Amino acid sequence: MIGYIEAPKAWALTRGMARVLGLNLVEAVTEGWFARAELGDMVEACVRCDQADRCTAFLAVTTRTESLPGFCGNKAQIEALQP
Repeated sequence: MIGYIEAPKAWALTRGMARVLGLNLVEAVTEGWFARAELGDMVEACVRCDQADRCTAFLAVTTRTESLPGFCGNKAQIEALQP
């Protein structure tokens, strides 16, 4: 299983942002859409980001969206995984 126990909040936020776009990051890695190292880079970017409160608030009220908010540092990478 892919997980980031050293950064559980960042992992949850990164996964959550993908989820509201209908994406599963673990499946994307296992199916070869992108590398686990790239996923690790996204989680690390989330760790360094100062917008966690905004992400949490967004995810608390959003179940599905067509695009991520501009404050998400992983917006481009996650949206690029959309079919």
